[in-house]
Amino acid sequence: MRLIAGAGVTPLNDEIVWQMRAPRVLGSIAVGALLALSGAVLQTLTGNELADPYLLGISSGASVGAVAVLVIGINSALSQTLLMTLASFIGAVAALVLVLAMATGRSGALPAGRTILAGVAVGQLCSAGVNLLIMVVGQRDTARMALAWTLGAFTGLNWGSAVTLAATAVVALAVCPANARMLDAFAFGDVSAASLGIAVIPVRWAFLVGTALVTAVCVAFVGPIGFVGLTVPHIVRLLVGPRHAGLLPLSALSGALLTVRSDTAARTLAPGSKIPVGVITAAVGAPVLVVLLRREARHS
Repeated sequence: MRLIAGAGVTPLNDEIVWQMRAPRVLGSIAVGALLALSGAVLQTLTGNELADPYLLGISSGASVGAVAVLVIGINSALSQTLLMTLASFIGAVAALVLVLAMATGRSGALPAGRTILAGVAVGQLCSAGVNLLIMVVGQRDTARMALAWTLGAFTGLNWGSAVTLAATAVVALAVCPANARMLDAFAFGDVSAASLGIAVIPVRWAFLVGTALVTAVCVAFVGPIGFVGLTVPHIVRLLVGPRHAGLLPLSALSGALLTVRSDTAARTLAPGSKIPVGVITAAVGAPVLVVLLRREARHS
């Protein structure tokens, strides 16, 4: 607070707070909100409470594109960050299409178990591609940087990347709640949505591509961070119910809190060790996944 008020400011304090900590906090807030929103939308569109960008292989697909730009060193008039975002988006959409093609049954339904299995399979395939790129194509320095990036961290954020993430979050927070009633219709199935005059297939694909784009932006800047999109919407749904007018903004807020707290834990649990924030979110989200899988098995 003294620094904000301008009292006791030194060049070192200014560097630590405004050039290192502040962009990191802003970026972590934006990423948490975006991943939680993506998870909530994916769970509704697929009718699967286990869906999120990480488990469906979308994050892994985005990682393939981003790592390819990192280790190959593509020369272009575009900035590396923009190239990574574009490559991540292409990889995310490709992974999403592959998962849906593998999981969709003859009736057009997306069985929960099959969807997750398809997502895990595609995620493993993409992870193998990432490792192959790092080990075979990358030079020692770029390989080390890419390997650290695949664990997910906010350490490399600056004001430019943090503002880009924040702007993306603002757009997502404007678009998703504005279409809350449309998403409510999807929660009751395609037939109900169509009976309300919704063009089911185009609208579904618009949202799916939007979630892929959001995931690609997050992955390009901070790497893949898992389980935020799974854990947060599910817990918020238990607290406020399935209506998206409340679910979406509260999921975004809760996701932001989770990533900020996880990043704080990553910095303070072992000072100087630079624990990736993805390790913390996985430690939080994995038990939730186990509980959901056990409940799904009982219902089956």
